[in-house]
Amino acid sequence: MTAEPTIAESATTKPHTHDRAPNASGAPTSDAITPSEWELMRIVWTSGEIPTRDIIALAQRKRNWSESTIKTLLTRLTKKGFLTATARSRKLFYTAAVPEISAMDDAANELFDHLCSMKKGSAIINLVQHQTMKKSDIYLLQELLAQKLATAPDTIACDCLPDGMSGGNCANCGC
Repeated sequence: MTAEPTIAESATTKPHTHDRAPNASGAPTSDAITPSEWELMRIVWTSGEIPTRDIIALAQRKRNWSESTIKTLLTRLTKKGFLTATARSRKLFYTAAVPEISAMDDAANELFDHLCSMKKGSAIINLVQHQTMKKSDIYLLQELLAQKLATAPDTIACDCLPDGMSGGNCANCGC
């Protein structure tokens, strides 16, 4: 059993092993992972190195997908730099080229980049209220929130419109 990461450890950048230009967390920046691709990535992350036929079998137990659909998704993930494929004994074996936590962090950060700055806190509160979390994650979250509280501003300006256009009070977005 491995120890839970500290806040500092969970924020460190992981190295990448793919050819695409990485972002800060090491994940490729060219294309986002689609919901269907997430399904296959979760199988590979959980399984480690895994042959194509095993991915197909596991994916078909979760979804009603054809073999050709799954192979197409695997090819896309390889081209995007999220998977690596190695041929051995006339079989393809897939491994994740990007750590799961890096891909998850990038997806969450990309989503939050599209939200009004004034409402990001509400979105995080909603996530915490509706997700099952381990006690160790809750303790880390409490520690992080205590640290952020020391330097948190009292208000955050709306960034929905260009600078100076909203005055921090957008009638239509409710800020």
